[in-house]
Amino acid sequence: MRILVTGGAGYIGAITIERLLDAGHQAVALDSLVTGHQESVPEGAELVTGSFRDQPLVAQLLRDRGIEAVLHCAARSLVGESVSEPALYYRENVVGGVALLDAMREVGVDRLVFSSTASVYGVPEETPIREDAPTVPINPYGATKLAFEGAMRWYGAAYGLRAMALRYFNVAGASPTRGERHEPETHLIPNLLAAYREGPPLTVFGTDYPTHDGTAVRDYIHVLDLADAHLAALETTASLEPGLDVCNLGSGSGFSVRDVMRAAETVVGTPVPHSLGARRAGDPPTLVASNERAAERLSWRPARGTLEEMIGSAWEIVRPRP
Repeated sequence: MRILVTGGAGYIGAITIERLLDAGHQAVALDSLVTGHQESVPEGAELVTGSFRDQPLVAQLLRDRGIEAVLHCAARSLVGESVSEPALYYRENVVGGVALLDAMREVGVDRLVFSSTASVYGVPEETPIREDAPTVPINPYGATKLAFEGAMRWYGAAYGLRAMALRYFNVAGASPTRGERHEPETHLIPNLLAAYREGPPLTVFGTDYPTHDGTAVRDYIHVLDLADAHLAALETTASLEPGLDVCNLGSGSGFSVRDVMRAAETVVGTPVPHSLGARRAGDPPTLVASNERAAERLSWRPARGTLEEMIGSAWEIVRPRP
């Protein structure tokens, strides 16, 4: 299969390309390099510098490379930035996403997998979160992801698009050669590992949540498990009916901030340098996604589900060398 990966020079996109190449597929990375890194694109994949919002460019690329399916990983994805700059998020994630859909429609590419987010659920009433839970996002980031899912659904009904959206929370870990590189970094595990490398101490936001140890509980998925899910979803689109299918990707149980810190201490051998802070406004106590539908639709379950595996693989990439 010949696959276009938008955001293919980013953390998730590049590691997924590794998996696609290993499985015998061909991959073309499309990335603006605003947040991606040219050197992250795996050898064996072509990098095209440009934006998925550029409909003529994308249409020409799909046509010239004989693309059969698209994995859409590119997006604006910082929650805080989305609140202060909603116009940017609607322009990039929604308007840009529709430009991508129109390029696909123009060329006749009808298979799409969307790297979505469990943030579309907002603050869920029940956990683990199932796909039929109410979608009430509480920030523009989640709202724009949900809006693009809606566009995919209607393009399926009207134009025959066969699409799948994968909703997940926190991605962690690394492949043997590639890890996270975000600026600014907002994720717990890379910030925790930075604290070991003479970065600022980790701040634990809130210790009085109604959880087993007072800190917030979140879902984590190893980036290699996510890459496996992307591959399975891309292959599954060949047999989908037109429309949109949705799968959550999660651990089914979740881990607290203190669970993550304890696992890091096991991996690194010393306690995490940290301080305790107040809760952040809008942070719910527990966010955990069910993976039962993914098991049914994609034959997927996390194979690297322990925190030690996730943190250990990330630490191997960034740890100081003698």
